[in-house]
Formats: sequence, C-alpha cells, structure tokens
Amino acid sequence: MRMIMSFHSKAISLSSISMSKLSQIKLLVILFAALSFTDRSATASPNHHQYNIGDLVPLYVNKVGPLNNPSETYYYYDLPFCRPDPVIQKKESFGEVLNGDRLTNALYELKFRENITGKTLCQKRLRVPEVAKFRDVVSEDFYFQMYFDDLPLWGFIGKVEEESEILGEEGPKYYLFKHVQFNALYNGDRVVEIRAFSDPNHVVEIKEDAEIDVTFTYSVIWNESAAKFENRMDKYTRTSSVPIIRQIHWLSFINSIVIIVLLMGLLALLLMRRLKNDMRKCADGDEEEEDKEVGWKYVHGDVFRRPPNLSLFCAVLGVGTQLLTLVFVLFLLAFLGVLYPYNRGALFTSLVLIYSLSSVVGGYVAASFHNQFAEAGWERSVRLVGILYLGPFVVTASILNTVAISYGATAALPFGTIILILLMCTCVAIPLLAFGGVIGYRFRSEFQAPCATKRFPREIPPLAWYRKTSCQMFIAGLLSLSAIVLELHHLYASMWGYKICTLTSILFITFILVILLTSMLSVGLTYIQLSVEDHEWWWRSMLCGGSPAIFMFGYSIYFYARSNMNSFMQLSFFIGYNACMCYAFFLILGTISFRASLMFVRRIYQAVKSE
Repeated sequence: MRMIMSFHSKAISLSSISMSKLSQIKLLVILFAALSFTDRSATASPNHHQYNIGDLVPLYVNKVGPLNNPSETYYYYDLPFCRPDPVIQKKESFGEVLNGDRLTNALYELKFRENITGKTLCQKRLRVPEVAKFRDVVSEDFYFQMYFDDLPLWGFIGKVEEESEILGEEGPKYYLFKHVQFNALYNGDRVVEIRAFSDPNHVVEIKEDAEIDVTFTYSVIWNESAAKFENRMDKYTRTSSVPIIRQIHWLSFINSIVIIVLLMGLLALLLMRRLKNDMRKCADGDEEEEDKEVGWKYVHGDVFRRPPNLSLFCAVLGVGTQLLTLVFVLFLLAFLGVLYPYNRGALFTSLVLIYSLSSVVGGYVAASFHNQFAEAGWERSVRLVGILYLGPFVVTASILNTVAISYGATAALPFGTIILILLMCTCVAIPLLAFGGVIGYRFRSEFQAPCATKRFPREIPPLAWYRKTSCQMFIAGLLSLSAIVLELHHLYASMWGYKICTLTSILFITFILVILLTSMLSVGLTYIQLSVEDHEWWWRSMLCGGSPAIFMFGYSIYFYARSNMNSFMQLSFFIGYNACMCYAFFLILGTISFRASLMFVRRIYQAVKSE
C-alpha cells in the first residue's frame, strides 16, 4: 500500500505529462489499490474466516467450570493459567453476555497451516494458594472452553488417580495437565474443524502445601480435510460430550407418537359416539330420556356467562398467545438455520427480541377478548399481561443473578446489560403492549353466544370427588406427561447436560402432538363437566390444559435427583429457570386448552339450537 501511495503521489507531481495521460495513470493506480485491498481482505480476513499460510488465526479463551454443573462457570483467568499482558476482553454481543460467555485474549499463537511441536507458553511457579486452587478444580473435573475461529473447543484441566495398593499410598493423586495439543483441519484457506487434547503424558503432580514449577506447552497439527466450510458446524449437531444414541432417540420418539395417537383416537371415538347419542335424543324430543342423559343441554343459559376475574383471565390468554407466538418463531429460526448449537448468544438474543416484539400480540388478544364482555376495564387486562409472566421471571432472575455474583460466576449479568434489558422493556415491549391493547379496543366486537345468558346463574349440583378440578388436572397432566416423558428427558439432557438435542423437527412434531392431545383432553373433560350441569368451565379448562406443566416441573426435580449436579448455585439455576419454563408452558397449554374448549362448546350448542 505504501508503494502504491508513493507511486500515486509521484504520478501527480509530474507536470510534464499531459492531462489525459495523467488521468489514465490515476485511474490505474486507484483500480490497482482497490483490487489489491479487496483481494487481501477476501483471502486473509478473520471476519470472512479466510487466511493465508502463516496468518494468525484468532483464539480466545472463554471460561472454566465443573463438568457436573453446567451453569456454574467462571472466568478462565480466575485460575492461575499463563496470562497475557494486558488481558483484553473481547467485545461481546448482547446474547453472548446473557449466555455467560466471557471471551478473552490468550498467549496461544496458532498460525494457519503452520505446525508447532512443544512450544513453551510460559514458565510459572505455582505458590501454595494457587496449587490448592488447582487441586480443588481438578477434584471437581473442571474443563476449559476456548473459541478458535469461532469454533468451540474443550479440554480438561487435570486428572485424579485413586490410591495404588502396590505403593501403599493413601488418598488419590492430583495431576495438572501442562500440555495442550490442537488438531486443526482446513479446506483451502479456511478452518473447518478444531480439537484440543490435554495430553495425559505431560502432567505434573500437585501436592498439598507444596510449591511447584510448571512449564506450560502446546502443539499444533494441521491436516487437510474434504469437509466444506459451510458444513463445519454439523459436527456439533451430531456429537457432544455425551454421545447421542440416535436409535434410542428415534425409538422414544416413535413410542411417544404411538401413545399420543392412541389416546387421541380413543378420546375422539368415545366423545363422538356419546355426542352422537346426545344429539339424537335431543332431535327425537324424548323428554324423559333427555332429562336422564343430556345434562349439558340444561346449562345453555349459563355456559356462556362471563368468567369470574375477567381481567386476569384475559391477561392469561394474552400472555399465553404471546408465548405461543414466541415458540413458533423460535422453531422457524431453527429451521432456517439461524439457531444452532454453540451459535454464541443467538438463542438468548432471539428470546429477548421476540418476546419484546410479540408484546403487541399479548396486548391485542387481552384487550379484544375483554371487550367482548365489557368495554370498560380493558386497560387493567393489558397491564396484567405486562407483569403476569415478566414479573415472576424478573424476580427469579434477580435472585439467581445475586447468587451468581456471590459465586463470581460468568452467569452474573453486568450492570450495563441489566440497563440495556430495562431500556428494551421500557422503549420496546411496553409501547408495543399498549399499542396492541389500543388496536384490540378499536376493533372490538361483541361475544357471539349461540344461546342467551340467563340473568341469574343456575345452581351447580354437588360433584363427586373425581369430577372436581384437582382430580381432572391430575388426569390431564398425567396422561400428557406419559406421552412425552421420553422426549422431555432428551430436552432436559440437552438443557442441563452435554447432550445436544439437534433434531428440531422431532421437537416440533412432539410439540404439535402435545397441542393436539391437550385440546382433545380439554374437550373431553369439558364435556364431562357440562354433563353433570357444571357450567363453570372457563377457568377449569385453562387449569386442566396447563396441568402438564406442573408434571413437567415435577419430572425436572426427579431428573436433578438422578443427575450428578451438586452445587447450590447449580440447584438454584436449575430450579429457578425450570420453574420459569414450566410456568410459560402452563400459560401456553392453558390458552390452547381454553380455545379448544370454547370451539367445542360453541359447536355443540349451535347444533342444539339448529335442532
């Protein structure tokens, strides 16, 4: 570039050259400079993941943590590793901060297609407190995570060997790995794969109350690969620290499908046969048989009476619809390839943005449904939408953030990120929520009931214990959980372990089938309720539909008890975020259940009216 600029300046200073020739020379110089800059940036740029031989490929250290507690991660340099001077933290995106990523520069120098053998990283004398810290992390199976050209890699910090009976030594031995071997694969001018191995042949024993001198080294081996750069992330969707047994996964999925289809078929068969008989008796006009069998016909004047606590009911519908929209958009992004494993922070960024933007949906649904029964008071329903889910979530997240700060973990959110979240809620979510409420109010309509509502409610006869709300919630929740328990196990293993749940299509199909099963169960339980002349079905249909989420949370406790997770911080994060997730599913499934029951009730009473 300097030669080009010098040549350019000299060309301008030549006054003896004609104006036309000077223009040609200037044009050539500019084109040459532009082409050389473009070629350089295209063939050797970390931003485009393209490198020349000998170019330094960016490597960042991220975090360390115990293998059994995936939420408990710490800064890489919290341990006395070799540190660069100065330590510079990479500027991270919003989602990376939420994900607990803290990328920092490192002393490792990995140059493109240049092999290195036994290069010294640093020589370090570990003092007694530092040795004790390494002993603690080795005993807890700590791992480290790095990113090389935006590809994640992992390795263990040390190993523990149990006592040897031959030597007669007591207690285990602790060893620190002092050599890391990087195996990199390339295709053309791009990196397609990276692996890190903590060499068990290069270890140093770390004894209690003893200083040691350690020479940390590393090696780099480059090999060519036929894998395409566009498919380099496929490795992380196929494998994980705990290998996925795909055959078992598919068998569990087929088992869930069979159970769900059988339940839906049985419910549909029984319900349609019973309804057909009821309709026939109504059409025949046999009053004696009608009084004996068709109990739901006599609550036609009360079945469409507005539910109690209307504002809260509308808010549940609004939040449930908003969260359902969020789930479907997330599935869409996953199918489009935007969301995939180890795409740093993409999932959390999507969650925050989609939830904020979908606030308009929640406000509209709550206001429009409220205005079908009353023109006044819809503002309260809209306000409740804003706090019904977000309020408990913020309280839970604040408590967990306090726990993370006390541990010094990377999961603790910086003050700037908290301010950014508050600004997003204030400037995006709240205005959109209000806008949706106004739109719902402006385009309001009256509730179209097939039957006129009586002035005074009909008295509900005493119900048997198995017809009460709690028993019906138990039945609906247990049946739904039995159909999805295997897929739920895979989901928890992906969220709270190292098993990557990659088959988005299976998750999506399972979710659709759960929606269908919830709808069928809700319709069946609503029909049973109306058959005994109990017309207060609005809230019950919502509670029965959301009951599988309660069983999901109960199964999460069982999953934790069977796992190796053991710290207070991990327990707090597991309980807190699982509670928020199950609460969200409660609202989603409750909304779907009510909508299905409402369609069913409208249909049967329209049929009776036409008869």
